Amino acid sequence: ETLAMAFLGTLLASIAAVPLGFLGAKNLLPNFLLHFSIRRFFDFIRGVDSLIWALIFISVVGLGPFAGVMAIAVSDLGVLAKLFAEAIENVDREQIEGVRSTGAGPIQVIRFGILPQVFPVMLSNVLYYFESNTRSATILGVVGAGGIGMQLADRIRVNNWDEVGFIVLMILGAVALIDTLSKEIRLRTIQNPGG
Repeated sequence: ETLAMAFLGTLLASIAAVPLGFLGAKNLLPNFLLHFSIRRFFDFIRGVDSLIWALIFISVVGLGPFAGVMAIAVSDLGVLAKLFAEAIENVDREQIEGVRSTGAGPIQVIRFGILPQVFPVMLSNVLYYFESNTRSATILGVVGAGGIGMQLADRIRVNNWDEVGFIVLMILGAVALIDTLSKEIRLRTIQNPGG
């Protein structure tokens, strides 16, 4: 349940962050007022910790993993959108101009000029946040947002320290496994960014 919460929360945040990242990039949205408003929206969302979002969603939808998924998704949305926007702002203009010179429209420019440059960075950020959210989902469970954190809090409450140690070791093992898998995915993506 903890891994599912971390995965779904990260997936929802990254899907929503891609279009927001394009809207937040100054080189794609030169309107200062709109760009400023979108960036402040990112700051507002990421300024509230996932634990606070979990408490808010628990009061709205009740105890359980759905509140945890929503807390992770909302808190990561602001951070990932900001990181994606900054990656898009740092793209090589020559590649974009080369695609544009072929007569490509705005969608083709994004697909062939921008995405190949920023996709490895975006994927790397998403994989890092999935790993980080696996740990965060444990903490969210302590406040009632589902996952293994609820069992961890129960074991601590009754001083059952051998089971607490086992749960902590399971969490560490899961994080290490995710880190190893994400490293492999990142290496394959960097070696072959187009496919």
